[in-house]
Amino acid sequence: MYMSKVHGKQARLVEELAGRIRSGGLAHGERLPGENRLAERYSVSRGTVRNALAELQRRELIVTETGVGSFVTFDGVQLDQNSGWARALAGSDVTARLLSIESGGDAAVTARYGPVVTVRRLRSTASGTPVSLETAALPAVGGLADLPTRGLVEDSITATLRAEDVRGTGGDQWISVEPLTAEDAELLGRETGALFLRAVRTTTDDTGGLVEHVVSLLDPARFRFHLTFGDRS
Repeated sequence: MYMSKVHGKQARLVEELAGRIRSGGLAHGERLPGENRLAERYSVSRGTVRNALAELQRRELIVTETGVGSFVTFDGVQLDQNSGWARALAGSDVTARLLSIESGGDAAVTARYGPVVTVRRLRSTASGTPVSLETAALPAVGGLADLPTRGLVEDSITATLRAEDVRGTGGDQWISVEPLTAEDAELLGRETGALFLRAVRTTTDDTGGLVEHVVSLLDPARFRFHLTFGDRS
C-alpha cells in the first residue's frame, strides 16, 4: 500500500486539514483559506503549505486551481482517515447522528486493551436513509473516560482524540460481508439477514496502546474501497 512521504510540519498540516475535511469541518465545495493565511495560522512557510495542499490533492480531498484557490472535493465518508483505503461513493450526502456514548464495550477489546468508552453513530443520507452504523471503542483514559457525561469535541471522534493528544501510529483493518442482526437491521431500516459490509479497524499508538477500535456496518450499494500501491509521485 502506498505510504505518503510527508514529515514534520507538513505532515501535521496535512493531517489537520484532512481531519477537518473528513469530519465535515470543511464541507464539499468549500474554498480553503489562501496560502498566506494558512501559513500564518499554522506557523509554517508558504512552501510547506503548498506541499501540504499538493498532498491533499493527491489524496483526492481537494482540487487546486491556479490563480483561484483550493476547494474541497471530498464528499463521502472515509473509514480510515490515515490510509485512505476506503471512500464513500461520490455524491453521497451523508451526516452522522450520535446514538450513544457509554462506559464499557466489547469484551475482547477490553480484555486486550483495558477499559474503554463506546461511541455509536448512525450515518444517513440527506433523504434520511441509513447507510452505515459505526461502533467505536476509545480508551477510557484521561478526559476520554468522561465522554459519557461531557460528549464529543465538535461532535467528532477525530477532534476528541486530537484534543486529548491521543494519536495513532499503526494498526490493522479487516473487511468482510456479513448478515445483519435483528438489532442492527432495525437501526439501519433493513431486513434481518441483509448482507452488509463489515469493516473493522484497530488503531494503536507507538506503545501498542489502543487509540480507536471501530466496527462499521456499511451499505454495499453506497461504499467502495480504494487501495493504492507503489510510488505514485
